[in-house]
Amino acid sequence: MIRTKRVYEKAVKEDGTRVLVDRLWPRGISKKAARIDEWLKEVAPSDKLRKWFAHDPKRWQGFEQKYTKELETKKDLIEKLRSVSRNRTLTLLYSARDELHNQAIVLKEFLESDIEVTRQADTD
Repeated sequence: MIRTKRVYEKAVKEDGTRVLVDRLWPRGISKKAARIDEWLKEVAPSDKLRKWFAHDPKRWQGFEQKYTKELETKKDLIEKLRSVSRNRTLTLLYSARDELHNQAIVLKEFLESDIEVTRQADTD
């Protein structure tokens, strides 16, 4: 099972494995308070895409398409997350205020799909 949740919400046992999927550390929260199991900033949208989107709902459809293309190149990270979700609950944590338009939503849909991904190039 895969869930999404704001990193600022209280951690609960039902969250299972908590993975932060933001490229930048969330403002105003300590690592201890965040109670994350892992920070996978490499799976987050690129800086260029993140800045272009700027959490503007008018750009949501374009963001979904562009971020999905980025995810298609991150085979190792996607397989790692899919593996976790097969064995236990995986909660994708994000810091955006908008609960309907953020990268965790796109990533969750991608992980739940059957899309094949290619090996990530060593450009990061």
